Amino acid sequence: MPAATRVSEAFSSVLKVGYVYRHTSATSTEARIRIATWIIGLYNTHRLHSVCGHQSPIDYEHDHQANPALEPAT
Repeated sequence: MPAATRVSEAFSSVLKVGYVYRHTSATSTEARIRIATWIIGLYNTHRLHSVCGHQSPIDYEHDHQANPALEPAT
């Protein structure tokens, strides 16, 4: 299985178990807004990811932009 597939499946699992199953929303719009807020506010800024060298995605992205010679995450 390609690494990108494993990463997306891991993300989906964390999203479902860590957020979706623990919250209820009155409308699909409310659910989308809450999920987007969770992704932007917590997942991308705080949660460490092994594929990013145990950095948050936002920190990895900043490091990569500062030094484009770094290997991209697989």
